[in-house]
Amino acid sequence: MTKQSASDQLSRRAWLGKVSVPAIAVAGAAMISTRMPEEAAVAGIFDIRDYGAKGDGKTLNTLAIQAAIDACSAAGGGQVLIPPGVFLSGTLQLKTDVTFHLSAGAKLLGSPKREDYTAGKGVPAGNGNIVFLYAVNAERLSIEGKGTIDGNGLAFYTGKGDNTGPGQNGVGGNFDRPHLFIFYQCTELRLHDAFLQAGAYHCIRLLQCKHVYIDGVRIYNRVNKNNDGFHFSSCQYVHISNCDVQCQDDACALFGSNKFVTVTNCSFSTRWSIFRFGGGESQNIAISNCLIYDTYGCPIKVSAGRASIENFTFSNIIMRNVTGPIGIGFSGSSNNNSVVTSSASKPFVRNISFNGIRASVVALPVPHPDIHFDLHTWEGEKNSCITLNGMDDHYLENISFTDVQVNYAGGGTLAQANKREVPKVAAEYFGVWDTAPGGPPAYGMYARNVKGLTLQNVRLEFEQNDSRPAVVLDNVQDAAFNGLNLKGSMEAESLLRITNSKDILFTATRILAPCQVLLSLEGPSNEGIQFDGGDLRKAKKKVVYSRGANDKALTIRI
Repeated sequence: MTKQSASDQLSRRAWLGKVSVPAIAVAGAAMISTRMPEEAAVAGIFDIRDYGAKGDGKTLNTLAIQAAIDACSAAGGGQVLIPPGVFLSGTLQLKTDVTFHLSAGAKLLGSPKREDYTAGKGVPAGNGNIVFLYAVNAERLSIEGKGTIDGNGLAFYTGKGDNTGPGQNGVGGNFDRPHLFIFYQCTELRLHDAFLQAGAYHCIRLLQCKHVYIDGVRIYNRVNKNNDGFHFSSCQYVHISNCDVQCQDDACALFGSNKFVTVTNCSFSTRWSIFRFGGGESQNIAISNCLIYDTYGCPIKVSAGRASIENFTFSNIIMRNVTGPIGIGFSGSSNNNSVVTSSASKPFVRNISFNGIRASVVALPVPHPDIHFDLHTWEGEKNSCITLNGMDDHYLENISFTDVQVNYAGGGTLAQANKREVPKVAAEYFGVWDTAPGGPPAYGMYARNVKGLTLQNVRLEFEQNDSRPAVVLDNVQDAAFNGLNLKGSMEAESLLRITNSKDILFTATRILAPCQVLLSLEGPSNEGIQFDGGDLRKAKKKVVYSRGANDKALTIRI
């Protein structure tokens, strides 16, 4: 090989100075950029330092960073580079074809001053639209890199939330604080690898977006009230994978009409709920391979008024130290805090399956040590169970549980077990039991107004003795229970309670511990209740009849 000339070496160095790759950005972390903005445009990289940004954690860089974003957009797209350092900023607008790259060691820090934030231009009002970073009608927008976006949310803590919880309707709520992200009507949006923390409000709000890909994002959002993780409204083709979310409020709330959504290989922890659905026309949603831990207020929660909800699957999910763990409420009306859909002439909730679920349920919520404010514990969260709650002439349809094992803390009382008149409340699963204080009348599952209920290989147990039935069915029709394994208690009046239900088949039922009575059959409208086979030896008595029930409705074959 011939020896390179000095001019060749020089030209190569000059060329390398214009090429943008993450490795070069990291290697030059300690250097101050000396490129002019027009040189950056040639390379396709828009280093915010070229526009006057300083990473000292003190200088307000809003105008400089926005100038870099605007220049990148005007050039037809490219990469806006946030180099190592702490860059303080207020509201920023992201745009089409911009890749917002956070280098390792980079932190974009939200200003602690309210005057440095604005509402997003074009973002519709509702639930607050003050924001740190936002985009409206953007396409092919990406946020990526190993750096951090910190909302400085503790600076906005007032001790007051937005008051959008059960029965509050937002009255007197605190909405004047920035969300970390809002994306409105964006298409082909990608978030990869970044660490997002300490929002003053929700972390990521997606409103009417399509084709969203979120992968490898970590969220730690626990410094303020209503610290949601992901909050979606009427989005389509959303795919979340390999994320870790620790937050204070809903970890993955899906309101309105969300369709074609997948969530997989993620871990979640929060005070209130993980997968929260309400109203609208939500359809075709698949959630799989997720770990849920230290979560209260019910990990999987559907509270629907006048809604069209169908085709949800939850598979291969582990829940550790939760309350709930599953709650579905359906009222058929629009007066329960749910998003209303006018196109649903007849509302429905149907075709929801739970497969491969392992859960441990605690007696009541346990405070998270890293949440610095107290949180109310609802009476209905204590001694909780799976709740399937339809109301009036509205039914949950085709609900199935396959290969499900739930271990409850237990401790339920006879007073709880004696509840027969359950309030007609569907806004929150625990609201049902708050209205009649003391918790649900079953330790394992309570189902009312369900058509097409299937349990296959389901095991329900408790740690501390529980005086409630394992399962209570009230006005349930067309149900099949195969391989149901239930722990009994000699203090409970019965292991099962069935009220005014019909066409119920139990096959291969197994009683795990002695109980006084297998079945309490109540009400005059029972019909076609059958037990076929199984191991029922540990029940001292097979059935008792009350409240107008008679033996014509029941067949037991062993």
